[in-house]
Amino acid sequence: MTAARKLGKHKGKKMDQVHQGGEAAPVKKTAQPRRRAVKAVPQVDKELNELPDIQVFDLDDSQWYLNRELTWLAFNRRVMSEASDPRTPLLERVKFLAIVGANLDEFFMKRIGGLKQQLAAGVQELTIDGRTPRQQLQECHVQVRTLVTDKAVLYRQLVHLLDEKGIEVVGWKDLTSREQKALRELYARDIYPLLTPQSIDPAHPFPFVSNLSLNLLVTVRYPREKDVSMARVKVPLGSGVARFMRVGKGERFVPLEEVMAANLDMLFPGMKVVSCELFRVTRNANTEKDEEKADDLVAMIESELQERRFAPIVRLEVVPGMDPVHKGRLAAELDLDEASDVFEVSEMLGMRDLFEIACLNHPKLHDPPHHPEDHPQLMSSRNIFHIIRNSGDFLVKHPYQSFASSVERFLNEAADDPKVCAIKMTLYRTSKEGRLIESLVRAAENGKQVAVVVELKARFDEAANLRIAERMEEAGIHVTYGVVGLKTHCKVILVVRRDYNGIRRYVHIGTGNYHTDTARLYSDLGLFTSDDAIGQDLTELFNYLTTGLSPKRTYKKLLPAPKLLKRSLLEKIEREITLHQEKGGGLIQFKMNALDDGDIVKSLYRACQAGVRVDLYVRDSCRFRPGVPGLSDTAKVVSIVGRFLEHSRLYYFRNGGQEEYFIGSADAMKRNLESRVEILVPVESLALQQQLRELLDAHVADQRYAWEMQPDGSYLQRQPASGQEQSGLHQLLIAQANQSAREAQRLKRRVTKLLSN
Repeated sequence: MTAARKLGKHKGKKMDQVHQGGEAAPVKKTAQPRRRAVKAVPQVDKELNELPDIQVFDLDDSQWYLNRELTWLAFNRRVMSEASDPRTPLLERVKFLAIVGANLDEFFMKRIGGLKQQLAAGVQELTIDGRTPRQQLQECHVQVRTLVTDKAVLYRQLVHLLDEKGIEVVGWKDLTSREQKALRELYARDIYPLLTPQSIDPAHPFPFVSNLSLNLLVTVRYPREKDVSMARVKVPLGSGVARFMRVGKGERFVPLEEVMAANLDMLFPGMKVVSCELFRVTRNANTEKDEEKADDLVAMIESELQERRFAPIVRLEVVPGMDPVHKGRLAAELDLDEASDVFEVSEMLGMRDLFEIACLNHPKLHDPPHHPEDHPQLMSSRNIFHIIRNSGDFLVKHPYQSFASSVERFLNEAADDPKVCAIKMTLYRTSKEGRLIESLVRAAENGKQVAVVVELKARFDEAANLRIAERMEEAGIHVTYGVVGLKTHCKVILVVRRDYNGIRRYVHIGTGNYHTDTARLYSDLGLFTSDDAIGQDLTELFNYLTTGLSPKRTYKKLLPAPKLLKRSLLEKIEREITLHQEKGGGLIQFKMNALDDGDIVKSLYRACQAGVRVDLYVRDSCRFRPGVPGLSDTAKVVSIVGRFLEHSRLYYFRNGGQEEYFIGSADAMKRNLESRVEILVPVESLALQQQLRELLDAHVADQRYAWEMQPDGSYLQRQPASGQEQSGLHQLLIAQANQSAREAQRLKRRVTKLLSN
């Protein structure tokens, strides 16, 4: 143990936090850490002579931990940067702006809603970064208001650029009289019958306003009277009704709310429209109940979904210039604080609807088309189980390699293979009409034992999962809902097959959901193996998931949460510290969506202080601060935001040269490590380890999508040098997949030719 580590228990003065962008903890009035000589004690004399300048850090000090909510908002800023980047094709820029809008909606439903619940419950406990719920709410609101303003500016820029390409988003007043007449007729036929104006007066209670709904607040009066009346009219989006109405046959669009506002005489004949003001609400989505007290989990989830419809409102969005009296009344009726919970949005409420524009068919304004390749080992028409058994483990990289010809094929062949006895699977999120469910149903119809663990509490997918579970049960599939009190987040399939030499287990373990659609958009990894120890471990895992009994099971290779995973990661970090002190060359590399577990962050700081190099590829929320002198000099944090959503989880330890690679479903988040069923699986094949090494090295080399965190928690995007290749990680991995497929095809043709001769 070095002197620095031995002295780490003593108190010392800390370095001031450089505070930018509201992301890091509030600055404490502490002195700069002293670089000082420490009075030696005999057993450490030699070490102290080698390290005369020592900085001592209190790793429990809140200033070394960034705030989860604020770093997530910083991630949304990076998403918005893609929308503003001229290197991004125009309609892809529109897509990223829509993602920003959708992300903010979810942020208010989940994170702001949760903070408001804590505030209402009187919670005063500080987060690891030293903030109360009230402080977090206040700082989040400040950041969101700035984000909303910048989002509006960017929207205007993109609308102008679209106009230059012949795609117009215009207002009602921009239309010719002939266009207005045609659109009014279309509106009268297709939209008007769907509308239901609701009065707001003493005789009518304030109407229920649904989550994320767009609404017109209309003030009207009779021509010869001074008294006014108010009504609310909901914009009927969904069920085949689009936000943007097409004008004629060209690429000209008018927002539906503008068409409605211009034709209110149809709803209020004979009345004068005094004002028409747009507003939108967001409701809290945190309505989870205590499932341990539920007699029927399905009934409890159904009740939760019903309650979510009527959950408290956490945000009111209005257009600028709304009558102050009307704004105040809305806030009061919706039980909101007008000063903090009401947001003025100058351009387009509900920008998530820009997906409609982003999907227009203009190939030159989109990214080049991408078609996933078949994995080289799956180009054969041989039975997939023979391929896995005879060719050994292999990794599939989505979306670069096909989900259909790998995961879907795996289940499809299992359903029809007469030697397959049983299929066990976890489902967190999946396609509503996916082929995976069809395969499971067919397997059950073919007499196989099929067991599926469905996570009913997957946020925003509860209703879909209820329907899927009901359908599978009707087909004779054994459906369970996991362990009480824990979400089942791991992504695993276990196929039990009677091979020529006895029972063998075939396994798929993934980092992403079994979802056909997102497999084309999210960057994920999947391992296919028939390793006997992994198969035995999964048998134990499924026995636990389907019974909830005997959590203290023995696992040979898997690292499951919540029992073993966190402890194992901490032990491996400590082992890396020890081996680095003995041999040098310590290296830890983590790739994940989020890093917020305080114990993991603290342990990584200890590794940095010991000299271990720590590379963290964290897509969004991250509490760790890299590059702080004396604390995390050897660390870097990189976020990659680009064409595909970085979603895979990969953990690497150099381990004194005996390298370890793990993939799985778990982020280094407190909830994942302590409150969910997760697994990491070791990737032991040297060939597959080399593939993962190349993947990590590609992250290191990215000069297009990568953002590097600075010591204060802010981010700077990497910029390619003059003349340097600007293609980023995603283009590189597409090219690698294409090259591997071409080489496999050439080899296949060569073998076929030799055999034919």
